[in-house]
Amino acid sequence: MSGDVHVDVVGLTDVGRTREHNEDTFLVADLSGSEPDGPGAARHVVGPSGLVLLVADGMGGAAAGEIASRMAADEVHRFLVRKPLHTAPSDDLAVAQHVREAVEHANTVIHQYSVDHPDLHGMGTTVTVAVLLQERLMLAQIGDSRAYLIRDGVATQLTKDQSLTQRLVDAGELTEEQAERSERRNIILQALGPDARVKVALSQQPLRRDDALLICSDGLSGLVKREEIGTIVAATPSLQQACERLVALANERGGPDNVTVIVARFGGEGLPTDAVLEVGVHRLLDDEEAPDLPVRVPEAGYRTSELPVVAIPQARPFGMWVALVLGLIAAAVWVFLG
Repeated sequence: MSGDVHVDVVGLTDVGRTREHNEDTFLVADLSGSEPDGPGAARHVVGPSGLVLLVADGMGGAAAGEIASRMAADEVHRFLVRKPLHTAPSDDLAVAQHVREAVEHANTVIHQYSVDHPDLHGMGTTVTVAVLLQERLMLAQIGDSRAYLIRDGVATQLTKDQSLTQRLVDAGELTEEQAERSERRNIILQALGPDARVKVALSQQPLRRDDALLICSDGLSGLVKREEIGTIVAATPSLQQACERLVALANERGGPDNVTVIVARFGGEGLPTDAVLEVGVHRLLDDEEAPDLPVRVPEAGYRTSELPVVAIPQARPFGMWVALVLGLIAAAVWVFLG
């Protein structure tokens, strides 16, 4: 489709009510090489290099989490600027490969930094990256920071948490409601930094005019429901005010973690006003196997992409893993003796 695509976007991060420092980082940047946006509203006309939106939630204690999340944003941005995509934006496989390489590069840098600085051993960060090229988003995820598409007032989760509770939901051991209340909901299965290699979950999402995208850390998604996110973003014309309302709501509910959110609204003649929705499904891009091609389905109830994940145990916090293992041992002993 001919015509420009423009994006109005706001990013906001807050320390929350109980943390002493903020380990979250967000990034909004035109990939033409310009400097990333600071806090506050901005408008971008999407050029051939695209636009990147990123949220990273650091972990590791002291300054380690802050360093890891900042490095994730910096390294993904540097990679995408220094190695621009040399293919048509409609080539989903090439775009997926390129975004995956950017995330893997960031992991390599963070991991090596932790090796070189033993006092930062165990540092890590989640990362959720959205790269916009023309009318398509390519999404990459490590961890449990989420991306939602808001269309016609309804928010749909585009990412799938790489978490213990999500794995238990998938196995039928927990309901979604039980997972939301579980004390183990903060245990993630992989992060950037702790291990030398990661498996990046990838999906692509076509956009329509007036769609909105929200990317957030679990400081928001753990306290504000998907339905509330959709209602607030749709009902608030000012993206700045929408971000502020969402952060305030998380803090009103205790604010136990840092809260970070990016909200972007898409417009312009380069986007369709109505179209059959494509639900992109990419398997993890291993060297040994190629990903599935995008699957096209009619827009009937809007379906979310399946994002398979590989369990690489990395707990947040470690004590929860210990409690889980001891619980499983106790259950096994009880069954044996019973």
